[in-house]
Amino acid sequence: MIKNTISIGGFNKFSLIDYPGKTCAIIFTQGCNFRCPYCHNPELVLPHLFEPPIPVSNVLSFLKKRKGLLEAVELTGGEPTMQEGLLKTIKQIKKMGYLIKIDSNGSNPDIIKKLIDEQLVDYFAVDIKAPLENYSEVCGTIVDTNKISESINIIMQYAPDYEFRTTAIKKIHTKDSFRKIGLLIKGAKRYYLQNAHYDKTVSEKFKNEKAFSKEEMHAFCEEIKKNVKHCYLRI
Repeated sequence: MIKNTISIGGFNKFSLIDYPGKTCAIIFTQGCNFRCPYCHNPELVLPHLFEPPIPVSNVLSFLKKRKGLLEAVELTGGEPTMQEGLLKTIKQIKKMGYLIKIDSNGSNPDIIKKLIDEQLVDYFAVDIKAPLENYSEVCGTIVDTNKISESINIIMQYAPDYEFRTTAIKKIHTKDSFRKIGLLIKGAKRYYLQNAHYDKTVSEKFKNEKAFSKEEMHAFCEEIKKNVKHCYLRI
């Protein structure tokens, strides 16, 4: 964690696809407590690849100038909930009138609950990496799956709006994986299933891997629909 601020590794000034139905800017935070080998943002996960952080003041200045033109700001990573200054920064952005979206791996339920309680986040996108019994293997580190379950419950009960999502990995996921994930988030509002991109990864072993076919992805989505009404594909 970086004391009283956030460490920004990248900034996208405009997106039409990252906040549902809204124009947004995207803040990429540096640092993650997971080491998912297939992750396509190694420069935000592995400290030796970090670039010098973009000053928070520069980003806030840009957002101030874009008030009325942009509708929302997304904070992603890395893992934003690791940043000690997350709430402070979001409050500064919120005061400008922006909607806030957070992407998270769900490992910090206390932070998620605090963000909800203080009405700081309008939309959560939470990764469901795998069935709980496979989490530590998939994430490349020991994961407290009780915290993952807690985050899921908090999001489903209290978040103003949300999605769950999984990146489908051929070396990791099977049809049964998605049966179990569907049970884990049973009754959720919406779920997105997305194919992996292997042009750059945390682990060299996953470079140039083949993605699932459209037919396979549709079959996985049908499995999810047994427990979640709305399942969408991002292929």
